[in-house]
Amino acid sequence: MRIDVITIFPEYLAPLRAALLGKAIDRGLVEIGVHDLRAWTHDVHRTVDDSPYGGGPGMVMKPDVWGEALDAVCPPSDSEEPGGAPPVLVVPTPAGRRFDQALARELAEEPRVVFACGRYEGIDQRVVEEAAERMRVLEVSIGDYVLVGGEVATLVMVEAVARLIPGVLGNPVSASEDSFSDGLLEGPCYTRPEVWRGRAVPEVLRSGNHAAVDRWRRDRALERTLRQRPDLLAALPEEALSRADRAFLATLEEESPQVGADDGGAGAGPVS
Repeated sequence: MRIDVITIFPEYLAPLRAALLGKAIDRGLVEIGVHDLRAWTHDVHRTVDDSPYGGGPGMVMKPDVWGEALDAVCPPSDSEEPGGAPPVLVVPTPAGRRFDQALARELAEEPRVVFACGRYEGIDQRVVEEAAERMRVLEVSIGDYVLVGGEVATLVMVEAVARLIPGVLGNPVSASEDSFSDGLLEGPCYTRPEVWRGRAVPEVLRSGNHAAVDRWRRDRALERTLRQRPDLLAALPEEALSRADRAFLATLEEESPQVGADDGGAGAGPVS
């Protein structure tokens, strides 16, 4: 998979080459290209922004600069070659659709994704409209808050996408057991020592009874989701919950009727 990022702060993207992603790059599983938007400016000040039409605070990123950058990074010839296809362009913005695990999986199947990192009040909307005529464009938010720029959101999305590429994770089962993979939050996890500061690892996890361990983990996932994100449970299709799941949830609600009553805690955030 090839990932390109266009930004006025290339140094901000250095973490892309660290830890797990860095190993994936070294192994040839992921290719990363970071491009300085100012390379496509033509004035001595390397200007990338201007005042907004209609007045108002802040500055808007210029369409001519962004247009040249996208022409260079995503040339029209990409889709004209045999078997070729244009990349998916992702624009982080608070006005975009919410980024989630399903979208991460969708992007992980693409051969090439380009991220356009806006700053200030954002990128001139004509850039998005023009780009959409020759490639798929996704305006995406990582949650309901505003950041200084799109770089942080891009780091979040690239990591979420790249870890789903086959071979990136040491154990491929890890991704299938993550929070949101089955519509639930993942339950708690434990490791050695068996007793720490007077707190013991749950006995069932030390029992060696794999069926009991699986049931315990499923129950803890259901419990955590009910308490923290009841909206996720409400969105699950009926067939996603077994009879045992429903019985356990009914028991929780009988013991604590207020559990799940507050739909707060969706906590993720948009981008600028």
